[in-house]
Amino acid sequence: MDETLDTLGRTIADALPASVKSYTIARHELTVQAQAADIVAVMRFLRDDPRCLFWSFIDVTAVDWPGREQRFDVVYHLLSPKHNVRVRVKIEVDEATPVASIIEVYPGADWFEREAYDLYGVIFTGHPDMRRLLTDYGFEGHPLRKDFPLTGFVEVRYDGELKRVVYAPVRLAQEFRNFDFLSPWEGTDYVLPGDEKAGRGS
Repeated sequence: MDETLDTLGRTIADALPASVKSYTIARHELTVQAQAADIVAVMRFLRDDPRCLFWSFIDVTAVDWPGREQRFDVVYHLLSPKHNVRVRVKIEVDEATPVASIIEVYPGADWFEREAYDLYGVIFTGHPDMRRLLTDYGFEGHPLRKDFPLTGFVEVRYDGELKRVVYAPVRLAQEFRNFDFLSPWEGTDYVLPGDEKAGRGS
């Protein structure tokens, strides 16, 4: 299986030397690293070339690497029913650089690109309806980014007096607790309530 994938990877890399940076095979899966600016051309080649014939679009998503200059990996998964093989295509982009939509090649990418925009903030140019898909109107931020707070920014509740759903800033019922995770056998570096009695004679 890996030999077949290696042959396919070499075929793709040799056919698109300016658009494909590299390819790898891990756990019997082929991953092609492509140039972000050429993603539409790469997708069209993978769909139309007789050696590929990746007619079936599976999905597109993103991975957030906040410590990296090119913060996001945009990841595409395709299936070739003709050759019974899958391929993963990755491109790297930053927060400010939009990615070309692949809807003209794979119309099924429509909602997947909207989801990647909604949850990660990756913008796809040429998309006919680039708006949020899963979060509510007026939602702030992108919840799958690793720097997005777990509590979010606003909370939704039903107001009995106004007789409608209202949005309010998140209010925590208690402060976050600090845990020192010290071993109970080693003891803590502070006095627990009640420990002051332990020093008294019996």
